[in-house]
Amino acid sequence: MGQVADFTLTNQDGRTVSLADLRGHVWVTDIIFTRCTGPCLRMTGLMRQLQEALPPGNQAKFVTLTTDPEYDTPAVLKTRANQFNADPSRWLFLTGTKKQIAEVAVNSLKLTAVPKEPDKQETPADLFIHSTQFVVVDKQAQMRGFFDTAGEGVDPTKTKSDILNAVRRLEKER
Repeated sequence: MGQVADFTLTNQDGRTVSLADLRGHVWVTDIIFTRCTGPCLRMTGLMRQLQEALPPGNQAKFVTLTTDPEYDTPAVLKTRANQFNADPSRWLFLTGTKKQIAEVAVNSLKLTAVPKEPDKQETPADLFIHSTQFVVVDKQAQMRGFFDTAGEGVDPTKTKSDILNAVRRLEKER
């Protein structure tokens, strides 16, 4: 489905994270923003469920990108990570410049993240239109699956099961 391009972003602890840090790991990624009043809390909850479903010694990683880097600083992302009991050795909340995020999320991972026009915003926090998909990436940084997490007809239990099955299958690959 495509190779993830190299990137360098900043995690919730203010540390630099690059694609090299994820190579050799299967990882699940999404894009959210902490001021979101729509699907972001459900998506982050699903990511927590995935983290909890895989035992602590499991090598899979979880990566949450922000589409709102001007607001979602490492400190804000750390607060969100703590709210969802994110294990910082397994679950990274990443931020950077708008350009860096767009390069990774939109150009590389094929996720959508665009600012919403002020006259189309339903609330002050209705700032972005973004994907509600999770992407599963293999150990060589190849995208291997896209999973819808919201919308009509989406069964969250099935989605979780499908993602876990994909992760487990890819972990067996060399």
